[in-house]
Amino acid sequence: MRINLPTWLTLFRVALLPVMVVVFYLPFRGHNITAAIVFVLAAVTDWLDGYLARRMNLTSAFGAFLDPVADKLMVAVTLFLLVEAHRPGWSSILMAVTAAIIVGREISVSALREWMAEIGMRATVKVAFIGKLKTVMQMVALVVLIVQHEKEAKLLSLYNIGEWLLVIAGVLTIWSGLTYLRAAWPSLQDRGTNDPSE
Repeated sequence: MRINLPTWLTLFRVALLPVMVVVFYLPFRGHNITAAIVFVLAAVTDWLDGYLARRMNLTSAFGAFLDPVADKLMVAVTLFLLVEAHRPGWSSILMAVTAAIIVGREISVSALREWMAEIGMRATVKVAFIGKLKTVMQMVALVVLIVQHEKEAKLLSLYNIGEWLLVIAGVLTIWSGLTYLRAAWPSLQDRGTNDPSE
């Protein structure tokens, strides 16, 4: 199997995840900003590998499989880090619930797309505008929260903005998930469709 440039970029994005985790916890000055830079770099490769794949016609089955996996790993790992490092208080519950909603939606929609692909209806659950908006809001919120995650951070208002941006992303997550479910609902109600796992 020959690995093309977009797929190498996706693999690079996956490799950046443990780097971000290590930097997130290392006790050096500016480690939070460094971790945010690593996250942004990973997000840029997400856009770049898709752009190159379309522009240079460098698509592959392995790349198509790996790209969404890398995206979901990046978001899930970052959310777990932020929940673990969150300041104690009522907002920590909100953060944990929001993270659970986002990760749960990603798992559910991935399963839905896989099932729809099995019955030849994957195009029915293609990415909608609300899903793209959710992704942008989510990425901005995560960058702000990574930068401001330290308990001694002075810009508490900026951290609060990051929290509420993530909550908005969580609401958009539910909305987009329901959009995908509504699109797939006629197929889910079809009693004549066999279970693809059988």
